[in-house]
Amino acid sequence: MSGAAQVQGGVGGRRARHPLLVAAATGCYVLAAIAGMFYLVTSVGMVVQILLWAVHGVLLTALIRKLGARESSSGAALFVVLASAMCVYVASVARDDLTLLQRGKQITATVVEEWRDPAQGRKARDYNYELEHQDGTRVPGHALKSTSDSFDVGQTITVIEDPDGELRPQTPGQADATGDALGAGALALAALGSVGWMTWRGSDAAKRRDDGKPSAGVRKAYKVVTRNRTTVQEQEQKLREALRTYPADRRGYIKVPPEHYPDISQQRAARIAWEMGLRAEAVGNRGSWRFGETVVEEVPHE
Repeated sequence: MSGAAQVQGGVGGRRARHPLLVAAATGCYVLAAIAGMFYLVTSVGMVVQILLWAVHGVLLTALIRKLGARESSSGAALFVVLASAMCVYVASVARDDLTLLQRGKQITATVVEEWRDPAQGRKARDYNYELEHQDGTRVPGHALKSTSDSFDVGQTITVIEDPDGELRPQTPGQADATGDALGAGALALAALGSVGWMTWRGSDAAKRRDDGKPSAGVRKAYKVVTRNRTTVQEQEQKLREALRTYPADRRGYIKVPPEHYPDISQQRAARIAWEMGLRAEAVGNRGSWRFGETVVEEVPHE
């Protein structure tokens, strides 16, 4: 197999012919999914939302695989889905705050009742405050909520109420959507950044680094320093001998230093291991090649 084909070999399939276009399409898809879920979050139930996020994760995994990255595409897709879901939640909070600021009106209310949320494991227990207008009528909407014991019964406070009663009343300081908007933007950028990172990880330069096969100049310098005069055939024979004789660790992996085989790519090493009944691990190698009968994610071999 040619070197170009080796670079294109990916987990579960070949790398796309135009990975940058795939990356751009994936990024647009992530933004579209965030926007779609943002508009659906108030109209569909939690079960439907979970199903939609699951489908989103499956489609995202398939797109990320096309980028040619050797890391677990499912792990990257999971991060993007979680970041997107958090982005939608924070953006929804910001939307509610903006809506309250636009249609709400500032009033003076009196705290008539105070209670805390019931205990639920280690979850923080918020404080709730029932409010009344100065004329004794109840402030519409749910009770005012705070993370700290900010008010006392009988205290008069200034809040922004929703005339429609759909949104919870908040103090002017609570209804500031700037922080939530910035947080939602940061989460969206994190999701897009993960797509960009996976695109780089699938690039030729990153794959050469992961293969443990440095450039010609680096290989030449390594051979001069170590006085390594072995040919490719001799290195392959040495690798076969190592796979036969090296002991396996407690997880069942045989670890081999890739620097001992400067002219062999990881794909070629995976092929040699496959001929000997072993598989090459693609993730978590930490500077070593790992081989075993079963692996988490297999390196595609020649």
